[in-house]
Amino acid sequence: MTIKIIIADDHPVVRSGLRALLASQSDFEIAGEANNGEEAARLAISLVPDLVLMDLQMPILDGIGAIKRIRDRLPKANILVLTTYGTDADILPALEAGAIGYLLKDTPPEQLFQAVRNVASGEMALAPRVAEKITQRLANSSKNILSSREIEVLKLASQGNPNKAIARKLFITEATVKSHFVHIFSKLGVTDRTAAVTEAVKKKIIKIE
Repeated sequence: MTIKIIIADDHPVVRSGLRALLASQSDFEIAGEANNGEEAARLAISLVPDLVLMDLQMPILDGIGAIKRIRDRLPKANILVLTTYGTDADILPALEAGAIGYLLKDTPPEQLFQAVRNVASGEMALAPRVAEKITQRLANSSKNILSSREIEVLKLASQGNPNKAIARKLFITEATVKSHFVHIFSKLGVTDRTAAVTEAVKKKIIKIE
């Protein structure tokens, strides 16, 4: 069985390297390439490949947005994230958006090949460090774990967005934003936004870009 793959990455050198690497496997076929999330979604919806290999940081539409758009039109799409970003702020939203695999770009070729085959057949594939992070989160008391929405709020706060801007970007009310901050402060054991951002960065919940 041939696995038809779409490669989505905004770096031409990375796409070229992945294409050559994947082409070395007789059961892989590159059905298309995309250099941004919008193109990735369009190609996936048009070509309906067996797997989309998706970067997260891309122009026009990022990987999370592309995953959501693809899964909205193709609920059974098999999407494998391949990225350099391994923080909770990246992992959880990607998996919640519908990705069923998450690898880092330092993954050895043989592990990548196996992950492609697993995800193409609908099985989950996670990099060891990613699986460890998820396990650690599950092992912690749930009251101390930030939800994906709380992480989004905190990430936007770290970029200097006031409550009104956060509310607008997340399509929620300012009152809801304030409520999220109350929970964030409680879970992180802090009393203000600056301390919350500092603590979240320290715990590698978010990263400052």
